[in-house]
Amino acid sequence: MKNDSRLIRQAREVLQIEAQGILDLVEKLGPEFERAVELIFTSKGRVIMTGIGKSGIIARKITATLNSTGTPSLFLHPSEAVHGDLGVVTANDIVVAISNSGYTKELSSLIPIFKAMGMNIIAFTGDPESTLAKESDICINVGVEREACPLGLAPTTSTTAALAMGDALAVALINRRNFNRGDFKRFHPGGSLGERLSFAVSDFMLKGEQVPLISPKQNVEEAILEINQKGLGACLIVDENHVLLGIVTDGDIRRSLLKWKDIMKLNVCQIMSAPPKMIDIERKAGDTVELMEQNEITVLPVVDKAKKVKGIVHLHGLLGGKRYNK
Repeated sequence: MKNDSRLIRQAREVLQIEAQGILDLVEKLGPEFERAVELIFTSKGRVIMTGIGKSGIIARKITATLNSTGTPSLFLHPSEAVHGDLGVVTANDIVVAISNSGYTKELSSLIPIFKAMGMNIIAFTGDPESTLAKESDICINVGVEREACPLGLAPTTSTTAALAMGDALAVALINRRNFNRGDFKRFHPGGSLGERLSFAVSDFMLKGEQVPLISPKQNVEEAILEINQKGLGACLIVDENHVLLGIVTDGDIRRSLLKWKDIMKLNVCQIMSAPPKMIDIERKAGDTVELMEQNEITVLPVVDKAKKVKGIVHLHGLLGGKRYNK
């Protein structure tokens, strides 16, 4: 038990050191990070990630993250580059070189070649005064106070910091590109989310008595009762043939309260949103998520070609709920 306690204390210390190393990067972020994002975003080429040893492993992971989130990228091994692999890069590509010291011999020999090709270079380094930093167009400081390794030799905190900065870059590019779940699905056809979003929307919709429905002749009070009973935050207004006419949401009710003193006896048609957003029952779940995100809504009616209501879907059900109709 005593040895276990000591090991746990050591493990906690490692986690605390590495966590602090990442937190310290927050204050180091500045205009150069924004420049890097814009440079990559406006580039007509790819992101060429490169690094040697542990930095190379981190570069490979960042490459995978960028590729899966809409930024074309590839990993270039510095040693293999000078033996023919340079043929894969073009002047339109952006190089992101990772080296904690900034004096890595293999990278230093590549930098002049990249520059001669007219390529822009972004450095991830722990030494802003290093050769790599000075030879690059943009330097991102990923320096850490100390490694978690008790000998101060094995790259630990430094590689964690570089990886975290790579994630920050990838996420910033996700936002810059307006990359959404529909895009993610296309890049992850074999993943659990990709598989989920490839199913038909009908697999996830609520139907029958689970769908909140009222007629256009009913009043707001009755709509609220239906919304409360079904628990989806919305109610669909349909005619006698179940054709969708409109939708009343919690938001519609709140806005109506600001407009009228007493809304309970108002006809529901007076406050409903029409025509409402809807999705055809033949569409995929991924298409549905994309439509909901574009319109910032969480519930969506599912209809057939004649706009007759077949069901309703909730965003949470699409992304994490069970399939109701297998």
